[in-house]
Amino acid sequence: MSEQDKTSTVSRRVHILQKLDSHGQVDVISLSKELGVSEVTIRNDLTRLEQKNMLIRARGGAIKIDRVGMDFTLSDKNQQHYEEKKRIGKAAAELVEDGDTIILDSGTTTMEIAKNIGNISNLTVITNALNLANQLAEHQGANVIIPGGFLRRNSLSLVGATAEESFRNYFCDKLFLAVDGLNTTHGLSTPNIEEAHLNRIMIAIAKQVIVVADSSKFHKRSFAFIAPISEVDVVITDSGLNPDDQKKLENAGVKVTIVK
Repeated sequence: MSEQDKTSTVSRRVHILQKLDSHGQVDVISLSKELGVSEVTIRNDLTRLEQKNMLIRARGGAIKIDRVGMDFTLSDKNQQHYEEKKRIGKAAAELVEDGDTIILDSGTTTMEIAKNIGNISNLTVITNALNLANQLAEHQGANVIIPGGFLRRNSLSLVGATAEESFRNYFCDKLFLAVDGLNTTHGLSTPNIEEAHLNRIMIAIAKQVIVVADSSKFHKRSFAFIAPISEVDVVITDSGLNPDDQKKLENAGVKVTIVK
């Protein structure tokens, strides 16, 4: 490879990373047109950058790797992939049945579940999220249980020893768990250690663990480990899921539901 070719390759890849940083994702077709090179060349660039852990390949392009441990506020999270979260929440709510006892973890996707729980009777909802409890207060068929604990303002959730002891007093039919990171190798993760510890207790007391996560959460690893994929029964996500990830989940015995 000549020095000029090396320079153009470096410049091209720098451009790709800069665009990723500003837009969060890139697609092969647009990059090919912008940079005046073939789609094959762009795919090769993306593959090389992924090998250096500088991006994550996605269908038709790539997405940005977030820094480990980033803990966004609910208002920030609510602006990210909102349409996908709405569809995932609606699909998850359809799994709730009369007489169920469920846990709704804190999060913007689980809020969409709370909004979509329909005319269910004799429903018990345990949640450590104050905004979800407020949403469910208008639901005539739902008994809402809120554990104690201290307030995490970023997530409007109650965590700590009091919350953990409270959850240990219950058993539930279904846990709907929202995560910040879902990696088929490294499992589930979240930015906050106390949230992760409480999530592990939720998993332990649930008959069925249902993870609700849009496809941008895949390949992300947040600061605190929650559980391996083997603890999950169902994943509900959107059509941006990489087919390889779907196959890995299904091979691990996880049912994958993709919303359109």
